[in-house]
Amino acid sequence: MMQITFKDGNVKSFDEGMSPEEIAGAIAPGLKKKAVAAYVNDELYDLNRPIYQDAKLDIITKDNQEALEVLNHSTAHLMAQAVKRLYPDAKFGVGPAIKDGFYYDIATEHTITDDDLPKIENMMRRIVKEQESMMREEISQAEALARFKDDPYKRELIEELPEGEIISIYTQGEFVDLCRGGHIGNTRHIKHFKLLSVAGAYWRGDSDREMLQRIYGTAWFNKEALEHHLKVLEDRKERDHRKLGKELKIFMLDKRAGQGLPIWLPNGYTIRRTLEDYVYNLERKNGYLHLSTPVLGTKELYQISGHFDHYQDDMFPLMKDKDETFVLRPMSCPHHMIVYNSELRSYRDLPLRYAEIVTQHRYEASGALSGLERVRAMTLTDSHIFARKDQIKTEVLNAYRLILQVIKDLDLTIDYIELALRDKTKGKFHDDDKLWDEAEATLKQLLDEENIDYHEVKGEAAFYGPKIDIQVRTAMDHVITMSTVQLDFLLPERFDLTYIGKDGEKHRPVVIHRGLISTWERLMSILLEQYKGAFPTWLAPTQMRLIAVNQEAHGDFTQNLHEQFIDLGFRSSIDLREEKLGYKIREAQTQKIPYQLVIGDNEVKNNTLTYRRYGQKEQTTVSVQAFIDMINNEIKHKTKHAE
Repeated sequence: MMQITFKDGNVKSFDEGMSPEEIAGAIAPGLKKKAVAAYVNDELYDLNRPIYQDAKLDIITKDNQEALEVLNHSTAHLMAQAVKRLYPDAKFGVGPAIKDGFYYDIATEHTITDDDLPKIENMMRRIVKEQESMMREEISQAEALARFKDDPYKRELIEELPEGEIISIYTQGEFVDLCRGGHIGNTRHIKHFKLLSVAGAYWRGDSDREMLQRIYGTAWFNKEALEHHLKVLEDRKERDHRKLGKELKIFMLDKRAGQGLPIWLPNGYTIRRTLEDYVYNLERKNGYLHLSTPVLGTKELYQISGHFDHYQDDMFPLMKDKDETFVLRPMSCPHHMIVYNSELRSYRDLPLRYAEIVTQHRYEASGALSGLERVRAMTLTDSHIFARKDQIKTEVLNAYRLILQVIKDLDLTIDYIELALRDKTKGKFHDDDKLWDEAEATLKQLLDEENIDYHEVKGEAAFYGPKIDIQVRTAMDHVITMSTVQLDFLLPERFDLTYIGKDGEKHRPVVIHRGLISTWERLMSILLEQYKGAFPTWLAPTQMRLIAVNQEAHGDFTQNLHEQFIDLGFRSSIDLREEKLGYKIREAQTQKIPYQLVIGDNEVKNNTLTYRRYGQKEQTTVSVQAFIDMINNEIKHKTKHAE
């Protein structure tokens, strides 16, 4: 007999060799039905793996967070067995569970396409009915190499393991693979799954290695959860900013222009310019002074700042002249330090708030580039606040409140706030302990005094100081750093920044780095997905489309209205084509223009407008002035929908 200690502290005796599934069944039939895997002495165990000694046991049920990961990992093996049965030459890379799903990398002479997925799914269902057990076996490294002697992928993984390490493998019918576990134990437990797509993936993520075929899928514990997830995926597909960006002519990418170097099309640039004007006015109201600095800097400039030592691997190649070596600007901090140092400063001049809409460059790996989310040229509103130490709290809080206002105006939601600190064991941070202790203590005290919820993350600080990162959850369920406030005692030292204090002596200012709303590129990707391309009136590239029923009868009235709207600052467009009215309205709807205004006999006669909002069928007739007042109100209050 063996003694099993449960999570609640209870101890019970069971026969040696019983599995977590059998123990769960002995306790209660309901628990067995819900069991997925277990932790045995804090090690993840398969549901059917025997236990032979006294142990702590924690049954993982479908209610546990880890359960979905175990299910998807097991479904990945189920899929691999189906692929092996259909394509016997198949060899396998890795097949992990990922968020809400799984994938497997496969090498086979057969080119697997999306058309093959239903056939693989059918084979998976057949194997489920066969109730194949997932059997674990522990063998030596030598035995593993012999077992996988014809599989170059597995041999490579095995050879990298420490000498003498025991290796676990899993056998499931004709499919055998290296795997740590845990698994759900038997294919009969896997019932609700869907294969989603096929993609290419380099072996081990190395673009110099061979390309494998990667099949993605998802598995859930019941039909309703699977159907809900598939609806979510369909919604995400409709929200994909790359798809919307192409359809709505927001941006384009062309290898001839350079990978990761987006081109803003007229619609996209209109939205970006609107955001720039919005931020510019907001910053001016809050005492910011705006600069424009060069897109290049000397290598010396970035050596002084320390960026060259820390970030040179992420910079574009150096440009060398006879007497100078230039860097394509990766950040604007050093330029702003130069501006500060261009004249003598007094304590009365501080705080000094500089802001700039600045384009920066990072040499991202080509495989990491993704639409507007990951690019090599990024533009942002960057700010550096030069302050006395007694002004730190006020300036950090003002920057934080400004960020909150922008996030609210853009209808985004803060997920959580991080305080990013140094990790002394990592060498990427400057090594002045006194400066670090002072900067970290200052930010902690400020957040605590203001009762701002946050959690600390070690090792994520900038190399020059700690930072407050505001994390936003996007419509695609991604969490990204939207805004940041960073406290910097180092760059003022490196650039020898000073001001003359009340005492007539030189003192060192503090620099507060403030990133307001990520980059314009990433922000545009977020907003496209947030609004599904249907931007609110204040942001829409075209706010209204005026459609004449008949050009000859209604064209002059329509043209005059259009010009009046342009004079008022509205982004109006006009359609005088001799096309069918329904066609012109549908086209405006397809372009997701907030308002379609149809001009016919009644509108001309009564000096009125008949409008239809995007996504709605009903039409409303109002006076011209009432429509103008409504649009002005939406723009002023940044109304999310045309309400």
